Amino acid sequence: MHVPQPEVAADDTNPKGFGEPQWVVDFHDRLLRRCSVQVSDARPQAWFEAGKLSTNEQVREELGKWLEGQFREGGDELVVKDPRLAWFIGLWRSAALRCGATPSYVTMLRPVTEVVGSKQKYYTQRFGELNRTAAWVNMMLHTERATRDSDRAFVRYHDMLSDWTVPVHALGEKLDLKSVKTATANDIRQVHNFIDPSLRRVQLTWDDVDVPKRLRDVAEESWQALNRLADEGGDKPDTHKVLDELRAEYTLLYEEAEAITQSSAAAARRDAAGGGNGGGGAAGGDPGLGTADRIARKVPHGVRAAIPPKARRGARKALNKARGR
Repeated sequence: MHVPQPEVAADDTNPKGFGEPQWVVDFHDRLLRRCSVQVSDARPQAWFEAGKLSTNEQVREELGKWLEGQFREGGDELVVKDPRLAWFIGLWRSAALRCGATPSYVTMLRPVTEVVGSKQKYYTQRFGELNRTAAWVNMMLHTERATRDSDRAFVRYHDMLSDWTVPVHALGEKLDLKSVKTATANDIRQVHNFIDPSLRRVQLTWDDVDVPKRLRDVAEESWQALNRLADEGGDKPDTHKVLDELRAEYTLLYEEAEAITQSSAAAARRDAAGGGNGGGGAAGGDPGLGTADRIARKVPHGVRAAIPPKARRGARKALNKARGR
């Protein structure tokens, strides 16, 4: 199948390449900045913000024109891969219909602990394990809902590595992909040479990921329900009902967490506005804070979040003791 060119360049995190069209990645990054949504965003509200932008006629026209050009260049079957695309499924559906094309969606299923571990290892430490786990739940459950009632398929990451021919053949039959059905022996050899099971370099379990029990339970139950979608006949109403309940449960969990942390959010807004010093006390610090707490405030939150809680508490106690606190 045709992958729009040029592609995102390979790097150490993915030495065989990403298979992601550079134009698509840049397009999605621009849209995400406009609606203030992260690539992996844990907020249920983020779907509403991205959805509003997807109704913008200028944005729809821009994507439609680009997609028409890709069909002229690449033929009747295109594959567009980018994790950011999940935020704009409605936008892509509209663009495909404008081109007279049928959109189909393929979602890769990989255990949440492996996804979190991989991002912790290869991406910025701005977010910690807890936030990445929450973002996985939010992304996967809402993506499932957004593609429901469309031509779609779910593929287990481990199945692709153990014997890719089985899930890919099933995709070709289910989605009626001519490129798969008419693949030559040379095509098959090229895929054999491309897929490298040794690149599965992160294999964590829940014993390796420190998150609260309630979030862990929602994430694990979501993984089990999503995993059933990859079974023959598994994409059915009973499973959808479970996923709907889990999505509602996660939304409630997130709203409760937001309510609990309103004071932190208000303090962050005051600091951003330059009012963090209030009135009184020594310049540059809150007189009610210990030395370690004042130092910690100067460290970016993402850096603090990457340090295990026990280590943070130990460092704070040691520093305050040394200062005679």
